[in-house]
Amino acid sequence: MLLENKSVLITGGSSGIGLATARMMVAQGARVAITGRDQSKLDAVASELGSAVAIQGDLDDPAAIDAMLDVVRTAFGSLDVLFANAGISGPTPLGSTTLAMFEAISRTNLTSVFLTVQAALPLMSAGGSIILNGSVMRQMGNPGAAAYAATKGGITAMAKVFASELAPRGIRVNTVIPGATDTPIWTRGARANVPKAETMHAIDRSIPIGRVAQPEEIAHAVVFLASEGSSGMTAAEIVVDGGTIGAPYGAPAYRKT
Repeated sequence: MLLENKSVLITGGSSGIGLATARMMVAQGARVAITGRDQSKLDAVASELGSAVAIQGDLDDPAAIDAMLDVVRTAFGSLDVLFANAGISGPTPLGSTTLAMFEAISRTNLTSVFLTVQAALPLMSAGGSIILNGSVMRQMGNPGAAAYAATKGGITAMAKVFASELAPRGIRVNTVIPGATDTPIWTRGARANVPKAETMHAIDRSIPIGRVAQPEEIAHAVVFLASEGSSGMTAAEIVVDGGTIGAPYGAPAYRKT
């Protein structure tokens, strides 16, 4: 029970990596609150997890962030762990991207993360752990993904600043860096009309271990960063990408047949 009696807030906890982490943290003894925009999904997850506190809200709105922390304060009294996981993606190619498109991704993935961490601090004390969700996309140079890549690069930089500012308070700040992960994101937006198996096959060939990660594999890293097992770590990163950025030429696409 790595997180027994720990109080945890997971933003974007109703699907994908957030949901996998919520399940794992509940199993490790934590009291968990999750957030999301879709009330029906939140209700289903809360029912599944049993003890989880489900908070509906759009974290692009500072008032919703404050309301979220009010619920956490009422439910738990204090907060031991924050996993700032909520984020969105979308195409922002040069030449056809509007200000609204670019700023929507920036608002959710970067500004809202900053405001969430800031709002959570009054509930946190020494021994607390903050985990931000980054992405290998910060350095991959994927065409058409400027806003998403920029926000994830910003997460990396921001986490280090947070770690410096919060070290005197005994609060650790670390980042998990997922590579391609099997979540609902692959069946949304522009990918909705492409068979998922086709998309996965193409991505698998670019990953040295030959497959995308499962959400639970990212969740294990988050649980570790939340636990006392990582008590000596701050301003650190755990990359869970199957070797994508560390050993790219080990990918099946580059292997001789």
